[in-house]
Amino acid sequence: MGNSYAGQLKTTRFEEVLHNSIEASLRSSHLVPRPIFSQLYLEAEQQLSSLEGGSRVDNEEEEEEGEGGLEPSSPPNPYQLQPPPEGCCTTDGFCQAGKDLRLVSISSDPIDVPAGFLLVGAKSPSLPDHLLVCAVDRRFLPDDNGHNALLGFSGNCVGCGKKGFCYFTEFSNHINLKLATQPKKQKHLKYYLVRNAQGALTKGPLICWKGSEIRGRQTSARTGASSLFPPLESSGPLAAFPNEPSPGANPSVLMGTQQAGAASDHPSLSAAPGPPLFNGRDSPKHQQLPKSNLPVPPRPAALGILSNSGPPKKRHKGWSPESPSATDAGCLPGAGTRAKCESAGVSCLPSAGLLGAAPVAFPVVASGEPVSVPDNLLKICKAKPVIFKGHGNFPYLCGNLNDVVVSPLLHTCYRNSQSISRAYEQCGATTIQPISEEMQLLLTVYYLVQLAADQVPLMEDLEQIFLRSWRESHLTEIRQYQQAQPQLFPPTPSAAAPVTSAQLPWLAGLAASSCNDSVHVIECAYSLAEGLSEMFRLLVEGKLAKTNYVVIICACRNAAIDSCIAVTGKYQARILSESLLSPAEYQKEVKAELVTGKVDSLGAFVSTLCPEGDIDVLLDKFHQENQGPMSSSLTTPSIPQAASVDVSGAPVCTNSSTQNLDLGSFEKVDFLICTPPSEVTYQQTLCHVWHSGVLLELGLEEEHVTKQRVEQYVLKLDVEAQTKFKAFLQNSLQNPHTLYVLIHDHAHWDLMSSAVQNLCSQSEPCVGLVDRLLNCREVKEAPNIVTLHVTSFPYALQTQHTLISPYNEIHWPASYSNGADLYHENKKYFGLAEFIESTLSGQSLPLLRYDSSFEAMVTALGKRFPRLHSAVIRTLVLVQHYAAALMAVSGLPQMKNHTSVETLEIAQNLLHAPAQCPRGHGLMVLLRVPCAPLAAVAYERLAHVRARLALQERFEIVLGNPSAGVTVGKHFVKQLKVWQNIEDAAWRPQTYLELEGLPCILILGGADPLGESMPRSLRYCDLRLINSSCLARTALEQELGLAAHFVSSELPSDKGPRSEALESDPEKLSTTDNEEEEPGTEGAHAFPAPVCFAAGSASERRSPVTRDRPCSQDSASSPLSSTASGSALAGEAGAPPAGPLQREQARSPPPCGPSKEGRVPGEKPRSRASQGPPPAASTHSPGRRSLHTAVTSSCQPSSSGSCSLASAAASSALVLQAPQCSLAKACRQPPIVFLPKLVYDMVLATDSSGLPKAASLLPSPSVMWASSFRPLLSKTMTSTEQSLYYRQWTVPRPSHMDYGNRAEGRMDSFHPRRLLLSGPPQIGKTGAYLQFLGILSRMLIRLTEVDVYDEEEVNIRLGEESDWRYLQLSDPWPELELFKKLPFDYIIHDPKYEDASLICSHQQSITSEDGGTSRKPEDLYVRRQTARMRLSKYAAYDTYHHCEQCHQYMGFHPRYQLYESTLHAFAFSYSMLGEEIRLHFIIPKSKEHHFVFSQPGGQLESMRLPLVTDKSHEYIKSPTFTPTTGRHEHGLFNLYHAMDGASHLHVLVVKEYEMAIYKKYWPNHIMLVLPSIFNSAGVGAAHFLIKELSYHNLELERSRQEELGIKPQDIWPFIVISDDSCVMWNAADVDCAGERSREFSWTERNVSLKHVMQHIEAAPDITHYALIGMRKWSSKTRASQVREPFSRCHVHDFVILNVDLTQNVQYSQNRFTCDDVDFNLRVHSAGLLLCRFNRFSVMKKQIAVGGHRSFHITSKVSENAAAVVPAQYICAPDSKHTFLAAPAQLLLEKFLQHHSHRFFPLALKNLSHPVLSVDCYLNLGPQVSVCYVSSRPHSLNVGCSKLVFSGLLLYLCDSFVGAGFLKNFHFLKGATLCVICQDRNSLRQTVVRLELEEEWQFRLRDEFQTANAAEDRPLFFLTGRHI
Repeated sequence: MGNSYAGQLKTTRFEEVLHNSIEASLRSSHLVPRPIFSQLYLEAEQQLSSLEGGSRVDNEEEEEEGEGGLEPSSPPNPYQLQPPPEGCCTTDGFCQAGKDLRLVSISSDPIDVPAGFLLVGAKSPSLPDHLLVCAVDRRFLPDDNGHNALLGFSGNCVGCGKKGFCYFTEFSNHINLKLATQPKKQKHLKYYLVRNAQGALTKGPLICWKGSEIRGRQTSARTGASSLFPPLESSGPLAAFPNEPSPGANPSVLMGTQQAGAASDHPSLSAAPGPPLFNGRDSPKHQQLPKSNLPVPPRPAALGILSNSGPPKKRHKGWSPESPSATDAGCLPGAGTRAKCESAGVSCLPSAGLLGAAPVAFPVVASGEPVSVPDNLLKICKAKPVIFKGHGNFPYLCGNLNDVVVSPLLHTCYRNSQSISRAYEQCGATTIQPISEEMQLLLTVYYLVQLAADQVPLMEDLEQIFLRSWRESHLTEIRQYQQAQPQLFPPTPSAAAPVTSAQLPWLAGLAASSCNDSVHVIECAYSLAEGLSEMFRLLVEGKLAKTNYVVIICACRNAAIDSCIAVTGKYQARILSESLLSPAEYQKEVKAELVTGKVDSLGAFVSTLCPEGDIDVLLDKFHQENQGPMSSSLTTPSIPQAASVDVSGAPVCTNSSTQNLDLGSFEKVDFLICTPPSEVTYQQTLCHVWHSGVLLELGLEEEHVTKQRVEQYVLKLDVEAQTKFKAFLQNSLQNPHTLYVLIHDHAHWDLMSSAVQNLCSQSEPCVGLVDRLLNCREVKEAPNIVTLHVTSFPYALQTQHTLISPYNEIHWPASYSNGADLYHENKKYFGLAEFIESTLSGQSLPLLRYDSSFEAMVTALGKRFPRLHSAVIRTLVLVQHYAAALMAVSGLPQMKNHTSVETLEIAQNLLHAPAQCPRGHGLMVLLRVPCAPLAAVAYERLAHVRARLALQERFEIVLGNPSAGVTVGKHFVKQLKVWQNIEDAAWRPQTYLELEGLPCILILGGADPLGESMPRSLRYCDLRLINSSCLARTALEQELGLAAHFVSSELPSDKGPRSEALESDPEKLSTTDNEEEEPGTEGAHAFPAPVCFAAGSASERRSPVTRDRPCSQDSASSPLSSTASGSALAGEAGAPPAGPLQREQARSPPPCGPSKEGRVPGEKPRSRASQGPPPAASTHSPGRRSLHTAVTSSCQPSSSGSCSLASAAASSALVLQAPQCSLAKACRQPPIVFLPKLVYDMVLATDSSGLPKAASLLPSPSVMWASSFRPLLSKTMTSTEQSLYYRQWTVPRPSHMDYGNRAEGRMDSFHPRRLLLSGPPQIGKTGAYLQFLGILSRMLIRLTEVDVYDEEEVNIRLGEESDWRYLQLSDPWPELELFKKLPFDYIIHDPKYEDASLICSHQQSITSEDGGTSRKPEDLYVRRQTARMRLSKYAAYDTYHHCEQCHQYMGFHPRYQLYESTLHAFAFSYSMLGEEIRLHFIIPKSKEHHFVFSQPGGQLESMRLPLVTDKSHEYIKSPTFTPTTGRHEHGLFNLYHAMDGASHLHVLVVKEYEMAIYKKYWPNHIMLVLPSIFNSAGVGAAHFLIKELSYHNLELERSRQEELGIKPQDIWPFIVISDDSCVMWNAADVDCAGERSREFSWTERNVSLKHVMQHIEAAPDITHYALIGMRKWSSKTRASQVREPFSRCHVHDFVILNVDLTQNVQYSQNRFTCDDVDFNLRVHSAGLLLCRFNRFSVMKKQIAVGGHRSFHITSKVSENAAAVVPAQYICAPDSKHTFLAAPAQLLLEKFLQHHSHRFFPLALKNLSHPVLSVDCYLNLGPQVSVCYVSSRPHSLNVGCSKLVFSGLLLYLCDSFVGAGFLKNFHFLKGATLCVICQDRNSLRQTVVRLELEEEWQFRLRDEFQTANAAEDRPLFFLTGRHI
């Protein structure tokens, strides 16, 4: 062996060094050996190896041919094309006669097809995108099952018509296929061609070359099998799926599932084209070999008929058991659908053998003579050896093929692992080589050596070993790649020299030498055939009795290796061979063994193990000796007592900023819950819905809902589901304003594609039903259907192709809540993580156990009966153990030796528990038997034993069949009725929850649990019979989920863990399904249905149904063990008696034990309701949401429709015995779970991160790993992170319903109305989603409501006392002359100015010194009063409103492109500012018709204005301007509905810095952008610019239209200035019986803004009014305020302004507050009319953001954001006062509002002596009154001759104010003066100009300024006293 090395040894101590290094590596704790061989070889070897590796990698991508890839051959066939005849056509796609054969060209041509011929499509390597049309004799094509094709060929050319081609080689030359390899019909004839409805020829199904040996490009039937015993999906044929590249590092592998279907009729799945992976000799390194001149025989074709297992026919020289793959990578209609090992004979070749297993295509080629499998191999070895193909070629097998199983899974793993470096290669790191084949094999040997005798190899382990080894060997390169450093020089070669193929056998043998023969290495000289023959010989001779694994290596073939690994250990081989059966095959095989009587010998053998011979004889003997019936302990009388349940709800967080689902367009909620086809689950869900009160809450049903009415809301997904579902779809179509929630419960069940179902037999009508119904086009496209998937195991819905957005996942309960509000202190959730933790903690007896004596007996019998499936053996042994245990407990103690300790414990507790309870409560034993026929066998056997032992009345045996209900004997029904206080004679339990307290064995059949909840009395969960070979995460967790439990941790229990909190994280491993409790918590996930579960403590449920709670067991929870799922929530999700879905709340007898809580204080027992579900008493525990273990009422109504409550024992006599009650015990401790040893080890083993190994298994059989190059799951991952992990690293198989999702060509393939709710088993998801429905319903109502200000007008009693009133009450418009006589009411009545200074007038009757200051100062900051109003159809909306009608108006409709806008400058001069004002308009294209441009797209000239004489009702004449800041989302700018669709011009007035955000949210609105100098200005500046712009525009329009002959006075002069919070408008309808009658009544109704505006605009003489407004709405409006239709007073919020009349009256551009009051006073003093329409009112919405709240006053220098108090807003000039970052004007106004008494001390609470305010109104606070006068000539002012003022305020006074003007007023002695100017210079000039020093005394210290820096232009003021 040493001579085979290319280099020479560096040292003679080679063997010693090598042995030491391998031994050190074996003893290391790492599975990956260090690169230890570098010191042993010379450079020659190193260079040779690296060259070899280089050629392999560099050329790996070269081999590609069409979809299928080249056929593998030994070395490649040196096939030479014959030169074509001279002059013939050689064009691709044409025959040699020059005729076009391409399908696309001749699809419509008539083609003459002779009888017996078929048209088929051939693939040419040079035309990968075309099919060539050929006519072929059908006898030479396979039938539908891939069989019976005659050898040879007969075909015609359809182009030139030439006939009689007898050889495919000749034919391929004629049609110019131009092949580089031996032509084979199996390889190049791909598809049948068929005519479509239009008569055109199209590509049809694949030709099923099932017996051929074409190497498909897939390396195996599944890509990352989770184990050597993969989880297998449900059987059944799978359809041929469209080719689609499989994502990930190994795109060339794509077989749909891991299981086989029935052999003869299963279409296989197509594998997609992709970068090739090479198998065996056809990889590029083989093609590089020099071609020899020796003739190489063509590869023989395999026989197509299985029945001939003898020597092959002469032509074939041997035959292969492999099933061929499809020519285009595996899509053959007859190929298998999983990685079925070619289990000899039965499934190696197509056949309808015993199991009907469909073999799968294997990508390896065989050569040489076949290897004969010896007869009686199974009998000798006691197990079928499983042979895993490795590298290179695998020989043919013949002979006794039934006794071996061949699998490609290891080959797949090798290939996948060689592709792991591609992620790096794509980024240019070309120097990184994949792990070599030699190293892969050596690592595999290392791995096998380290496996214990009872361990089974896992594919995931091997993949991770390869990955870590590769990473370690390329650490430097990987780091360089990750840091993305430019590589100027290629990295130097690694110091570790690769293992060569010549060294490999010796190194492998050396590694195996330390394992005591458990791994045996066989080296072959020429081919694997000799090694296999040697292995079979050693097996037959019994020399491998201690060997578990045989590694066969052939490494002498030009440096390339062939290898395979045979598993010969009896334990491992049995598990692995059985794991390769699909679930359907497994059931079929078991059924066959039962039917054919193979089991009888086992049964007879087991029975004879009894000490007295046959166990049945012993039973009969015992029966005869004990004829008298045994007394039953189940007849204890009960003491009925009412119970009640406390439930708190969870508030919901909403976010409706999505356009996918406009909740505002829906009026109510309806729902349909889809459950799996389990009668118990169906009844459980019915019961839960019935008791939850959700139907009453949603308004779907009236009072007294019957169970029959509830049935229309729950759909069982069985054969009859389609009719009910169609009715649901019909309803959704007919009610577009109802939001339908389609709840898919137990959503991980049946993910099969409906395309697959179409090929399934009628015996499985439910397969694919979910896809057919829930994914149908009608559901996907319905805008009012939201689909909510609910599951504990969401993994298969989290793939690369999922329809559910990660933002629409709710992981519940949320991890961040830490259980704070979810648990009562004494309640704890036990899920999988808690079970594992309790087992590892060592503080108590473990909750997870395995039965070693049972496993030993099963193993021994497995060797004795090798042909029986282990499930059969396990079942019979376990049933026998139960029988023996029952006998031992019943008086046959000698049977104790014939059962296990564990089973004996179960039997003892089952029989003795009822005797320990005064009421006879017992415990439940759950025996899980996944195979239905075996479940029936177990039931019959145990029932027989029970009858023989006369135990019929001691415990019940219930057979749980998914398709049937619960059957319980009459005696036990009677007892349940007594316990549960049920009077209905016809009552029968329908759910397992209703069996609470019943001593029973529940034998749960069915392939999978389907969401059935277990009662609290479940004590033992016996899972020893679960199919341990099908290891997938979902399968494991849902079996263990049966034991998930809430326990009371009040009292320490004898067994089970203590109540201390556990450490692991809940969200990590938990999961599942139908239960009942409180809705959980989850952050604000933005699902399109903007709803999510959010944490909260107050009860939000207003359910009409109440809940009952037992006095004995109240809710409880420990400080939430974090191991459940986030924080597992317990309790009844706000649904009343948690009814059927949660064991905590099953109708059940309450535990007899005392409770520390007893009754909630003050709670009285409730009597049960006579009708309908039980009434609820809802008690709220302060600050904490309780979990309630309610012992609730029955799920089944009694004859009167009532549902009786659970009775509770309250007698003090029972208290002493209470701890003995099994039900009370069960409430305090979780069940004990028994597992198979294999599963036990899997669950308890942890990976490097501490995560249980079970979590890293393939998540579900219906998905596959996208790549071997993936990280491990981490223990620290949250559920959200796990979801993202699976979304990245898993892809659905073709049989999965999501498989075709990405094929639609959309990158974003998430469905906007799909949600996923996941949480641990039995945590309360059912209650959560039922409460979610209620919350959703309340949200819809809330979305149609709005909070509007509802405040009474202020200062009513201070109103003007005048004889003049507008007494013509029925006038629709004011009569001008009459209106002019009305006095102006100076008093401000708007409630928002309640804290503003009163304005005095001469008509005021001032009767009190403190009038108008009734509010205490501390009341000023009380929240303003609001009322919740339902939005009318005429409301204004914010950006969250989306409906079909206004989508175009908003510019958001998906059909419309976002509106284009143009920016236009508009300038005008204004003398008061002393400069030109330059504004910008943003005008959407759709609104350009409102403007005049110099030319299309040119300069903006003006905004069009209508004429006063226009009478059209189609539009609103007045342009509306809405100044706004900080309310881009919440401002009510959508006036479409308010205007009732009428045309109108609406302009948003925004600040420059907010332009972009407003434009984003309102793309179809016109924006007026203020100059940047106004960015920090207040609303006064906006009003000022709106008015000035409008007047300038009026002049422009007058001049423009004057040219058209229109008079200037005919141009409409009005504009509307509206607040951004005006939401609705109302009109008061008045009924007055006569003009002056005292009888007066009025009603108010919502009207559109269009109605209001058109009414006002139609008023006669309207142009004589300067300012028009309306009332602010209030529910407290008095009749007197509406009686007079018009008032002359202040107007606010929504004003109609005549810009013509008010030309010379300006808004104050500096103002932040009260600018409208100031403007009203200016307008009135100018002699203009203000009119308020009292019969109209405006409602203002309370908006919590933006507006005046946008201004925050903070320090300019300090980083501390603390608010500054108003007293600090002013300071002395030149002081070191801290300057503030706020406008000077704002500081002034705020200071005067709060501290004006410092300047005007005499005015405080002195209405008789107000402050004289000249030309302005400033708010001096509510305790100071002011008198406004105008200095303008001819202005209207209050008569002040009799008034004596307490102060004078001169604010920025202009030249109209002179010294003479001020001498007209009289002041109190000591009155104060305040002069305010822009700067100190102006201040002095004003004092001098107004001669103030004559009457006022000033001091230097009386000068102040606002607390602004000089650059912020502070205001200065001077104060003085009157002399």
